[in-house]
Amino acid sequence: MKFMKLGTRSDTFYTEQATRSLVSDIPPDLVIKTNDTTYLIHKSPLVSKCGLLQRLCSDTNDSKSVPLELNDMPGGSEAFELCAKFCYGVSINISAHNIVPSLCAAKLLQMNESIERGNFVGKLEAFFSSCILEGWKDSIATLQATEKLPEWSENLGIIRKCIDSIVEKVLTPLSQVKWSYTYTRPGYNRKEHHSVPKDWWTEDISILNIDLFRCIIMTIRSAHVLPPQLIGESLHVYACKWLPCIIKVKSSGSSVSQTEESREKDRKILETIVSMIPADRGSVSVGFLLRLLSISSHLGVSSVTKTELIKRGSIQFHEAAVSDLNSYDVELVQVVLESFLKFWKRIYPGSVDNRNYLLRSIRKVGKLVDTYLQMVARDDDMPVSKFAALAETVPAIGRLEHDDLYQAINIYLKVHTDLSKAEKKRLCGILECQRLSPEVRVHAVKNEFLPLRTVVQLLYYEQEKDSKETSSTKLQKQHELLLGAKERPATRDSHGKREEITRRTSLAESREKGQHKTKRLDDKLCLDFEKKMVIRGVKEESIPGSMLNLDHKEMLIGRTRSYKSEYGSEKRR
Repeated sequence: MKFMKLGTRSDTFYTEQATRSLVSDIPPDLVIKTNDTTYLIHKSPLVSKCGLLQRLCSDTNDSKSVPLELNDMPGGSEAFELCAKFCYGVSINISAHNIVPSLCAAKLLQMNESIERGNFVGKLEAFFSSCILEGWKDSIATLQATEKLPEWSENLGIIRKCIDSIVEKVLTPLSQVKWSYTYTRPGYNRKEHHSVPKDWWTEDISILNIDLFRCIIMTIRSAHVLPPQLIGESLHVYACKWLPCIIKVKSSGSSVSQTEESREKDRKILETIVSMIPADRGSVSVGFLLRLLSISSHLGVSSVTKTELIKRGSIQFHEAAVSDLNSYDVELVQVVLESFLKFWKRIYPGSVDNRNYLLRSIRKVGKLVDTYLQMVARDDDMPVSKFAALAETVPAIGRLEHDDLYQAINIYLKVHTDLSKAEKKRLCGILECQRLSPEVRVHAVKNEFLPLRTVVQLLYYEQEKDSKETSSTKLQKQHELLLGAKERPATRDSHGKREEITRRTSLAESREKGQHKTKRLDDKLCLDFEKKMVIRGVKEESIPGSMLNLDHKEMLIGRTRSYKSEYGSEKRR
């Protein structure tokens, strides 16, 4: 931090009963009041350097003390005293912290070169131009000091000059950054890192208020030099400093109460940050967007800001991790998911590459939601309606398998043991037996928390699957026998080449049929998704007892007795 020292005399100002005086053999002949402080000083040294005091004292009698009131003094009594000490030649230090009030007060007192050569205003302006604006942290500290005197600073051009100086340094190539800066990110050690980080400037300018910060960011953006991701990083750093709740979003029940003034300040910061996010996709992370969205309701931000956050968050939703989602706000996650699905449906028609990308994205989101459901399922206060609604929002094409969904439902059933039959039916109705892996189906059949209806559906599917596999095996053997009979003479060639060619051809045809089948399945799911956004539960079917094998029948008998016992108990109640 640079400073300028002026004057050589020792400081002999003292305070007595709210009055500031100067130790001197000459009695004071000038009384000046600034706010709540009264100064008993001498007319001669001040009038010779202050044009304003010359004009005010021109018609007074020299033999009497002249009382003057300067209650509109910018910077108050501290700034006036610096000017007075300069007139007396008392030693003072000028730095980035006090140059703004000093310059404003000197301007008011008209301490210009036209009054006396080498006057206070000239020295302050020279120091401001040659030292303050040339430094990095000095420019920022001076700009921060203008917050107390915004009108004076704006009229004198201090704000504009400081912003231009800061922006010029931000846009400087990294190889030319030689000044000191603050960078306290975890894992960064200046001694180990010889190169300057790209976001070296973000932490230092985050100390400014939101209005000055916005002026700097918008000026940087207008230069079109820095990438949007770097602008987004500066917004993230600023939000983490001024909105501490964004680091760890808490539930509304445990949030710290705020005064209306504090909420209004935070609301303005959040809305301004959102308005500055570059339009480029990926300029900020989806986690940052979702955290802003999580606290937006608590702060009562405008509907425009909230809609923009939902839109931006839904576009990047497939990039999110479970840690990015607020475990206490399932409804908010569902709103973002629904916005994502609308966006996916709107842009799905297009090139094959575009459709494949979107298909991968929606399946990532399906995996994300099922994992998130496993987390919120452990909440004792999680209503079954919210849990089921979120699970049902994921379309069929978003889940290749239902193993993660089954795990989430299983956890929920274990934690919430007092669910009614209707609630259990709604939860388990989301599952599709054919999309469970064999291991999970084995576990599900033995799961005592599942309703009997679901177990029956699982057993029926297993029985039907076994029947199809048996028929398929018989047909395959018959086909192999016929194929072997046809190809038997051809296997007598020298090296058995024809038999090998036939075998490879059969394998290739099988793979091709499998690929076509997978493609048809995806196309069918896409078509179903466009017809309706939400997949409904599997319809119940009557299952003939003859389709179940003996083991399954025995298991059903036990489950049926338990089911009847529960039903009878509920009926008696």
